Order: sequence, then structure tokens, then C-alpha cells
Amino acid sequence: MQLIWLRSDLRLHDNTALSAAASRGPSVAVYLLSPEQWREHDDAPCKVDFWLRNLRELSRALGELNIPLLIRTAARWDEAPKVLLDLCQQLKIDAVHVNEEYGIHESRRDAAVADALKTQGIDFYSYLDQLLFKPGTVLTKTGTYFQVFSQFRKVCYDRLHSSLPSLVSAPMAQSRLTVDSDEIPSSVAGFDTPSETLRALWPAGEIEARRRLDTFADAQIDYYKSERDFPAKPGTSQLSAYLAAGVISPRQCLHAALQSNQGEFESGKVGAVTWINELLWREFYKHILVGYPRVSRHRAFRPETEALAWRDAPDELAAWQEARTGLPIIDAAMRQLLETGWMHNRLRMVVAMFLTKNLLIDWREGERFFMRHLIDGDLAANNGGWQWSSSTGTDSAPYFRIFNPLSQSEKFDSEGLFIKHWLPELAGLNKKDLHNPANLGGLFGVAGYPSPIVNLSTSRARALAAFKNLPSRQDAGGSYE
Repeated sequence: MQLIWLRSDLRLHDNTALSAAASRGPSVAVYLLSPEQWREHDDAPCKVDFWLRNLRELSRALGELNIPLLIRTAARWDEAPKVLLDLCQQLKIDAVHVNEEYGIHESRRDAAVADALKTQGIDFYSYLDQLLFKPGTVLTKTGTYFQVFSQFRKVCYDRLHSSLPSLVSAPMAQSRLTVDSDEIPSSVAGFDTPSETLRALWPAGEIEARRRLDTFADAQIDYYKSERDFPAKPGTSQLSAYLAAGVISPRQCLHAALQSNQGEFESGKVGAVTWINELLWREFYKHILVGYPRVSRHRAFRPETEALAWRDAPDELAAWQEARTGLPIIDAAMRQLLETGWMHNRLRMVVAMFLTKNLLIDWREGERFFMRHLIDGDLAANNGGWQWSSSTGTDSAPYFRIFNPLSQSEKFDSEGLFIKHWLPELAGLNKKDLHNPANLGGLFGVAGYPSPIVNLSTSRARALAAFKNLPSRQDAGGSYE
């Protein structure tokens, strides 16, 4: 008997480990609930709820193939070896199959499970699945992991030209086993169930993920490059939560994009090329996680930036977290996050730069807050994005590149549609005043909306000074977009 240990791969189709196990003989699937570990990793309640809802859909789909889905608890991952070994011995399992996961804790967990099983004569197989290329196979000429995305992408393109990763077929139905599926819990202690409004934005299951992918590839990908930066427009794929939980695979996404672009990924439709580029950014950050494990340990990718004199400013941090900074585009973005479990990608950069540059608050505070609220929270992408914005990361924005929230707001939400949606208290303002109500001043200020918590120009100067004082800094210069 074969055991598939499901993790961030909650789908039937194009699931490498599932397909490999089923091809070897009768199979059973298991999923481990690990609430203490999830809390330690700052996994958001809405994300845990999304996992459970997707498990219910997957359990039904597996049930139609007579593959039981079992639920076990290993509160922390160091309990996983014993829990899985007990299950294997109970069911007389010959081999356990997993799809690789990345990050220090994930790697240690899998190595410990493999060792425990092998001592009892049980095989452990792991497969490349959530990436297009195995970490360690896309390297510089000197054999190191890339630190610059454009160079990494070029090698990926060369590899894709010669060998496109193929999709894996779904398993066939097997004979009914004497093992029954477990009921999927509706919640896990310590993780509140999100609002029905939030849940309705993110329906569970492969059918929904595939519908989103098909709709995007058929109708929206052409406009992706031109519309993806405008938060009031439906310009993005809305697939990030499904990718993070493995309800859909990057291979499926790549194939859909190529199909919409006559098989091209460097030419043809600029929207498709841009979206494939985003898939490769996702890939890049996971390779960084493996190649430079310090980023898994809450360390800056660029060691010299560990010396930055971050400010301890709890009141300003709270104002940022609670969407009351007095800068409408920042507050609207933070409300979107708090209410939907998601934030538009352009705005993730804007609010991250505001926190780390204008407020000069440690990027780790922002990274943690995002993980605790994002339904698509992913260690590699979230860490990569925060370190890019704070100029501490790989291929990051130069420290003197600091987004101006007001010009970003005027450029990407010129009519104020996004701001008015999330900050209805400002809906009465004209589109000129909407971006910076503080300009109205005095008696004409907006009742109930706070004044800005920071002066943008003096705080920018403060950030530049802090970075210039680092022992090994980039060349000075400057832009304020």
C-alpha cells in the first residue's frame, strides 16, 4: 500500500506525488493538522480555513477514485515522524510519497520523517512539483544560486525552450479499500473562522481554480501588463491563494499562458509574457529560500543591512496595521487586506515602502503582519517582496528608490475609485483632494479621517540618511516616484 502525504498540493490533477503513488498500487492519502507550527509560522486564520475548505473538496474528489483521505494531528512538525510511522505501521504502508516543500523547517521535517520511515524499511519518495525547476539546477556559471532575477530568468527561458515541464495525469479509480476517509474539521482551535464575506471571495476547489485560470487566460491576459498596476481594475488573475495552497500548479498556469500565446513566452502577447514573468519571480524567490537559507531565519538577504537603525515606533506601526495613517492609498490598501485576506500587488509594494522607508520600521514587522492576514501567504514570496521593498533583499529596489504614496495614488488610482470603495468616509471629496485630504487643512478637513502620521519629505530624508550610514552601501542617487 502507498501513502500520499498531502501538504501544499491540495489537488487531484497535475499532482506528481499523488500520480506516482497511485501508479504503484493501492493508495491512501493523509493530511497533518499542525496548529502550533502554523501559529509559529504566522499562518493566517483565513489561510487555514482555506486549506480546510479545499481539503473537503479534495476529499470528495479522491473519494470518487476510492482513495481515502485521512486526517492526523502533529501539533508541531517534530511530531510528524512518529505520527506518520504509526500510521504506516497500522496500514502496512510500503512507501510514502510527498511533493517537495522549501524552507528550513520544511526540509528538516521531511528529512526526519524519511529517516524514521527508512529505519522501519518504509521507502520515502519526494518529487519536484510546486516549481518548474528543481532548486540547485538553475545556477550561475560559477555554480552558485542567482541573486539577480533577470539573469535567473534568462537561464529559465533557455531551459524552457529545450524542455517544457509536462503536466502529470490524474490517477485512475482504484478498487475500494477497507479504510474510510476521515471527516475534515470545519475549524482548528486557535484559528478563527473568517467572515462569510471573505470566504465567498475565495471559493474552494480545483474547479474554481481552473475556472479562474481559464477566464484569465481566455479574456484578461492580453490586458495584464497594461492593467495589473491599477487596483480598481480586475487586472490580475486572482490565483495566488490557489497557487499557495497547491490547488492549482505553476505548470498548469504556464501551459495556459503558453496556449493563449501560441506557445511563446518571450514574444507575442505582452500580457502573457508579463504574467509568465511573474510565475518566474515566484520561482526565483523559492530558489532563494533554498540557496540562501538565512532568509528562512528572519535574516536580511544583504547582511550589511542588519545594521540598519530601525525605529521602535509602536504607535505608528499600529496606525499602519489598523489603516489610520492619514494617507488614503495606504489606508485603503490595508483595509483591503484586513477584509479580504488579499492585497493588490502594486499596493503591497507601496505600503511596504511606506512602513520601511517613511516610518523606518523593520521590514520583519510588516512581513509578519502580512503573513497573519494573507490568504495567499507564502514564505518565499512574502519575504522576497518585503525585502525587495525595504532594500535589504536580493535584486531589491536601490535604497534611494522610495515610492511616494501620493504620486503612486494619483498615478494608479487617478479617479479615486479604489480609495472611495475602501474609505467611504472620503467618498464626498473630489478626485483632486481625495489623494491627500490633509491639503484641505483647518476647518475643511474630513471629519473622522486622521491627519498624516508622518511628513513624507522629512521621513524620506531620514530613511536616506539611515541607509547611507550603512558600512557597505549602494551608490547614491535618487528618485521619488
